[in-house]
Amino acid sequence: MKVVVTGSSGLIGSEAVEYYDREGHQVFGVDNNMRAEFFGSPGDTTWNRSRLQEITSNFEHHNIDIRDREGVFELFKTNPFDLIIHCAAQPSHDKACQIPLLDFEVNALGTVNLLEATRQFCPDAVFIHMSTNKVYGDAPNEVPRVELEKRYDYANPEDYNGISEECRIDRCLHSLFGASKTAADVVAQEYGRYFGTKVGIFRGGCLTGPSHSGVELHGFLSYLVKVAITGGTYKVFGYKGKQVRDNIHSYDVIQAFEAFRRNPQPGEVYNLGGGRENSVSILEAFDIVESLTGKKMNWTYVDKNRIGDHICYISDLRKLKAHFPEWGITRNLTQIVEEIVAVEQKRYANV
Repeated sequence: MKVVVTGSSGLIGSEAVEYYDREGHQVFGVDNNMRAEFFGSPGDTTWNRSRLQEITSNFEHHNIDIRDREGVFELFKTNPFDLIIHCAAQPSHDKACQIPLLDFEVNALGTVNLLEATRQFCPDAVFIHMSTNKVYGDAPNEVPRVELEKRYDYANPEDYNGISEECRIDRCLHSLFGASKTAADVVAQEYGRYFGTKVGIFRGGCLTGPSHSGVELHGFLSYLVKVAITGGTYKVFGYKGKQVRDNIHSYDVIQAFEAFRRNPQPGEVYNLGGGRENSVSILEAFDIVESLTGKKMNWTYVDKNRIGDHICYISDLRKLKAHFPEWGITRNLTQIVEEIVAVEQKRYANV
């Protein structure tokens, strides 16, 4: 099988490269390290590309910008792929307002370039689109909630499992990142529903793991652990630090993709996160990281929350599990943080 992964040096992309390489497939990576342009040197993913090139057997890296239609089309024309995993994006909720044109070009235009290349040159391929829960904007904040000692939670029993795919994606405040990703999400659905392309749309929550180049504007757990180990100060933006996210390990993300590849449902959307069991507030995350590192978390509070931010977001995984009953979460929250801590401690021990 020929597999192409965009954003191949990022968290989810690199996990996909490793997985499909181990399975013996030919893997093409598309990544021009724009994360360094977005976030500076802390976001640079060159280290991860080098790591992949050392540990893989069937991986070929291509320095292509997904906005470059001719470059994308040429790659697809000369290498008809069986599987496309599209993870490349401008990923920051906060950064987008500083670079609105670049954000939209990467997230929306880049996605339609890849979808059209698939339709023209490998129409039978499966296309995985990595979307985001930010397509829901701040609509999830309308769900009634209660305030507990260290977190917010849903007030009503019917909301226990979290936010489902039935949540609306318009008539709410998104952030420009959420808007550009919504455009990409809808056009990906359209290629599935209109053209019959085997497109699956996965609306990720907090995707995490040891290969994350976490920065303040993107990469919650990875960045939090990095701050703890280096003795920096973590900024909490509003909501008393009780805002909740559900976290999923990058391995489990790829297993969801693989389940879809085996049984594609064209144009379907799935919420993809850690679910209730892997949900955590910032304050609760501080406790976990402190217990694993033995270091007191230094943090400061900024009273103003991030625009359009979710107060309590837990991914309802029931649709995903119903369509693909063989899939499930294999890494719990403590295991995820332990992995990140081990990698970050090793990394900064050598600095």
